[in-house]
Amino acid sequence: MSDPVVVLDDLRAESDEVDLLVGELSQERWGTPTPAPGWTVAHQIAHLAWTDRAALLAATDAEAFAAETAKALAAPDRFVDEGAEEGAKLPPAELLARWREGREQLQEALRAVPPGVRFPWYGPPMSASAMATARLMETWAHGQDIADALGVVRAPTARLRHVAWIGHRARDYAYLVRGLPAPTEPFRMELVAPDGQVWVYGPEGAAQKVTGPALDFCLLVTQRVHRDDTALVAEGPDAEHWLTIAQAFAGPAGPGRAPEGS
Repeated sequence: MSDPVVVLDDLRAESDEVDLLVGELSQERWGTPTPAPGWTVAHQIAHLAWTDRAALLAATDAEAFAAETAKALAAPDRFVDEGAEEGAKLPPAELLARWREGREQLQEALRAVPPGVRFPWYGPPMSASAMATARLMETWAHGQDIADALGVVRAPTARLRHVAWIGHRARDYAYLVRGLPAPTEPFRMELVAPDGQVWVYGPEGAAQKVTGPALDFCLLVTQRVHRDDTALVAEGPDAEHWLTIAQAFAGPAGPGRAPEGS
């Protein structure tokens, strides 16, 4: 994903799709609980607005972002929930306007980043294209929570390729945040895209392999589904173990979702 313009265009499209879910909601429905424990629709949008602001600081004001990072390190288990809670208290119209304004500011900032420049983040340093990919991944994932809460079935799109890519790239990070040694050999992934194409990652002939629907993989690495509720097939013990801990997002390991019916 080396072209930031392509990724940023897809990020805008993904954000617009989520916007359609919430733009006309009544104030009461902003309080609808989502699958994330303790989070309403308002919390989900507040988190996106909060993270967009953090990304904007990272891209434009390293000193201010360092101060935000210090806050996160001081409360690693609370800072995400606290940021969402603060934003969720706003009137829905104000929260929606803040999210819209912030994501457009981030678009402008990332489009202006010179090629090759990297800036800090909560995980590894980011290029503009990597940051846009991360923001798309989060926007899609939190949009999925909102859609599930509202009973809306979203059609998967080719934009999932960005989520799949970052999920694959973040393999070793899932081990790092759990204090586990990462496998030394690369994995092969063959994911069936929404249009039937196959997205391939990793070398042919790798002993460890993951195959199945791209949608299931994206839901898994964003921890929106339990491993047992996917059609993913793992070949090799390392690949199977990875699917139980995979995460595409920076920060502490999340608890994941419980199996359906539990």
